[in-house]
Amino acid sequence: MPATALPPWLHAAGGGVYAIDTGFQREHFDAAWLVVHGGRAAFVDTGTHYALPRLLGALDALGLPREAVDWVIPTHVHLDHAGGAGSLMAALPNATLLIHPRGERHMVDPSALWAGATAVYGEAEMARSYGVVTPVPAERVRVSSDGLVLDWAGRGLELIDTPGHARHHHCVWDPVTQGWFTGDTFGLSYREFDTAAGAWIIPTTTPVQFEPGPLRASVERLLARQPRCMYLTHYGRVDDVQRLGRLLLGLLEEMVALGEGLRGMGDAAARHEALKRGQLEIFTRSLRAHGVAFGDERIAELLALDLELNAQGMAVWLDRPARG
Repeated sequence: MPATALPPWLHAAGGGVYAIDTGFQREHFDAAWLVVHGGRAAFVDTGTHYALPRLLGALDALGLPREAVDWVIPTHVHLDHAGGAGSLMAALPNATLLIHPRGERHMVDPSALWAGATAVYGEAEMARSYGVVTPVPAERVRVSSDGLVLDWAGRGLELIDTPGHARHHHCVWDPVTQGWFTGDTFGLSYREFDTAAGAWIIPTTTPVQFEPGPLRASVERLLARQPRCMYLTHYGRVDDVQRLGRLLLGLLEEMVALGEGLRGMGDAAARHEALKRGQLEIFTRSLRAHGVAFGDERIAELLALDLELNAQGMAVWLDRPARG
């Protein structure tokens, strides 16, 4: 690492792992991860197209040429995780993109992915937040499989299938730091909610493939490895993972119970508002128990986007024939 100070959006997490704050939505909300080992580099998650200057800037800050990057590994194809993958790949001559097999077609031809996101967010928000999605040439894409170990620079990154948030989601195990790159499987933990008790965490049920049973199983599988840390896209490295896992699964159960209680509501708009309101009550109660002291309005402000997207995803789950 060069002797000069790192830029404020690049944070060393230890063991050759760096968090790149992509600037999506707000600072400290969306991270891309850069792993450096033996002079080689790999990205896990990329943020959106607008993150490209920071992604390439991280290489520059660490004295790494573009040619040193071997892998770009989105955890799944949601645009805050993979929207910038094509733009990044175009700048990295030696990199291969590694994606879950269910996500491969969306990286090669992102038109359906873009259309689906536009249906959720609208054209104006897509332009503001995501910009463009660039296709990745098929010959530069490789698909993962459950238990795949990359013999990369002697580091042995492992990929496992982790459905529940999305069916095209995998997580990445780093044997050097004994940590998982979790994408959205291990939920959301914002630094604004840290207290003397540590970090706080919630599930994310973004549309359209939220499934409580598989998500619970995926979280339990991550925890079974006894990791020292988790690398969250939203946001940053967290430790004390067994406590956080219990909290995450407990809140997931409360959210499922909330949804089940509203399953028969015929008015979709009213149900949506009830899902948002019920989640906020659950999360606020949990935050108070965690020692968060600032006002209810600030809590609602910080969680506003997640409440909206969680409610949308829960509605899709409630309207789908039961899968668990």
